[in-house]
Amino acid sequence: MICCLGVGPGDLGYLTQHGRELLETANVVSGFRTVVELVRPLIRGECKIISMGYRDQVEMLQKVAALHHQGVKCVVVFMGDVHFSGFQFLERVERACGHAVQTVAGISAAQILASRSRVCFDETTFITFHRRGDIAPFKEHLVHVLQDDRNAIVIPRPWDFMPKSIAAYLLARGLDPNHQTEVWEDLTQNETGWSGPLRDCQGDFSDMSIMLIRTLHPMKSQLEAADTSSTASGNADDSIELKPASAAMLGTSGI
Repeated sequence: MICCLGVGPGDLGYLTQHGRELLETANVVSGFRTVVELVRPLIRGECKIISMGYRDQVEMLQKVAALHHQGVKCVVVFMGDVHFSGFQFLERVERACGHAVQTVAGISAAQILASRSRVCFDETTFITFHRRGDIAPFKEHLVHVLQDDRNAIVIPRPWDFMPKSIAAYLLARGLDPNHQTEVWEDLTQNETGWSGPLRDCQGDFSDMSIMLIRTLHPMKSQLEAADTSSTASGNADDSIELKPASAAMLGTSGI
């Protein structure tokens, strides 16, 4: 009777059909105020809204959990996708409920950025600093990602590790100042963008920003090698067949 829903990057056109149906049939919709306001056009008039901020989130989630335990259908909304930068909020929801809850995937700004900038996740690593606590391990991971010749899509942390701080940190760690960098704000809404070398990333950006740092050595196309391999094996179709999972793999005798 409760689920955590990713509602996309801002434009309701990027909300999944399943997500829309959950919102339109919910008895309670809850979440941070800015996210709740985003989906308000889809919420029924008789639906109870429990919005919150950082300071009162624990208290408000206790109210949501109490309604959930009474059998009321509750939806907690997350900006983007639950698992891209909202995992600590998910943990708070589950602590309030006393058990694991269902999550429903959304579309993250990271996916929109990949589309805008034409990078694929095969060759890209996603890192978010949008979390409380120690981010030193994540900063170190970002250094290694770039040293390994991968693109990095990065969500900054408001307001102590924003794009210019990220750039300064990487330069201080000896990363090449010529890494091509992009910073996007308000993707799918009133979006704006900046691009240039890492050394010039010194501007101030909003808390709705996301960053792409490109590798210095992009991976070359492997189409020719794939074509040669498929021809040699007598298979001209370079697609990969996905076979249905067996009942044993699914852990059930049938679904």
